[in-house]
Amino acid sequence: MASKLKTDVLETVSGSGTIALTNQLSGMTTASLPALGSAQMPAGSVLQIVSDIYAGGDDHSTTSTSFVDTQLSVAITPKFANSKILVQMVMNVQSPVGSRGESKIIRGSTALSSISWVGPNDSHENWGVTAGTWEDLPNTTSAITYKVQSKALSGRFYYHSGGCISSLVLTEIKV
Repeated sequence: MASKLKTDVLETVSGSGTIALTNQLSGMTTASLPALGSAQMPAGSVLQIVSDIYAGGDDHSTTSTSFVDTQLSVAITPKFANSKILVQMVMNVQSPVGSRGESKIIRGSTALSSISWVGPNDSHENWGVTAGTWEDLPNTTSAITYKVQSKALSGRFYYHSGGCISSLVLTEIKV
């Protein structure tokens, strides 16, 4: 059961006056509240989030010493040219004994970061997660694509391994 408070007049804190409330909110709905557009949002506001998640369950690997696409790719069209794009990547990797690999985040053809992954020197395989967060300033309002690429530095490098989920998330932040 909902409670109701009924009053016609409120007294000010100082007691020096009253506030009349008669029909002040009559007819107001959420639709009549002003919408805050992205241009009016304060700096630091999140304008949009887009992501790609790989949950294929199959191991992917490469012996190529040239970068190959990992199937993690996200396009975004920034609302403002001076927006920051927060790039977050998590990818499950595996390196057999003596192998090494490297993954990188690229925007278009520009490399933003690089992470190396080294396999163990003992008789066990090395499983883990390679992850990172980067801040990018693409200076455009045109559509841009970010993606993850990997290569083997030696031996065979596995990415999206163990049937685990990998992801690439882009967050546009107003400056």
